[in-house]
Amino acid sequence: MGRISIAAVMLAFCISALAGPVLIPFLQRLKCGQTVRDDGPAAHLKKSGTPTMGGILILLSAAAAAAAFLDEYPRIAPVLFLTLGFGFVGLMDDFIKVVCRRSMGLTPWQKLSAQLAVTGIFAWYLTRYTDVSLAMKVPFFPGRYLDLGIWNIPVLFFIVLGTANGANFTDGLDGLAASVTLMIAVFFSVVAIGTCGGIEPVTCAVAGALMGFLLFNVYPARVFMGDTGSLALGGFVAGCAYMLQMPLFIAVVGIIYLVEVASVILQVGYYKLSGGKRIFRMAPLHHHFELSGWSETKVTAVFTIITALMCLVALAAL
Repeated sequence: MGRISIAAVMLAFCISALAGPVLIPFLQRLKCGQTVRDDGPAAHLKKSGTPTMGGILILLSAAAAAAAFLDEYPRIAPVLFLTLGFGFVGLMDDFIKVVCRRSMGLTPWQKLSAQLAVTGIFAWYLTRYTDVSLAMKVPFFPGRYLDLGIWNIPVLFFIVLGTANGANFTDGLDGLAASVTLMIAVFFSVVAIGTCGGIEPVTCAVAGALMGFLLFNVYPARVFMGDTGSLALGGFVAGCAYMLQMPLFIAVVGIIYLVEVASVILQVGYYKLSGGKRIFRMAPLHHHFELSGWSETKVTAVFTIITALMCLVALAAL
């Protein structure tokens, strides 16, 4: 088991690290340049034109490495499906925005419909073709499970969609979403190995793929993951959580996802109710700290450290 986990990490890392210098020039030739918001931090204006859709690198390397162990570890199939499914939705959105030059990308209803379809197939497969229960482990209460009966499926949709879009909101600074999710991938790898959860090849493969991707995504980034990567990573986290019966733990290890989403909801809601006033300087929350004087690298480091600490808390909560 240990050898397989190490092999998955190393294989995904090598594919990602070696494919990056090939993929990035290709994205540049496609003119897949990122458009930067004019109302955002001034320091971000220099990022305009940096190729996006780099999430393809994460998807290809993680999927290739994990697929090598699919016969021996069939439980990784639902996680791979949710990761690739959300990644494909993000890829369509990115492609329409940066290649077809339609700034809107997918309409909100198109994106939501596609996400609902992917989640529905995942829920159907989980309940029909696996022995994984939808009862959820309760943090800090070992041996306790929360079974919501007929509400398990609606809650699954809420958690999966919320996690995917939380990861999407977190992607806004060089290395931020990748670093935060790397910590979560390591956490799920430790849990999967320790509990013989049967998904460690895919958790380790994603960890290796993210380490390879960060070679090109840390400040100053040579490539951005785009919705292709951020939605895929959210799907990965939700898929792992459900295969390990740990969706409630997402609120702990994915605390950054949660506060990023909450900051947007609070900002928009308060803006409408107050007639134009704001709680934060800018949402999502990472931009608020930037506009408060924090450097981009400091925000990324602090958010990653918080995630690492919360992963330790989650291990204790088991």
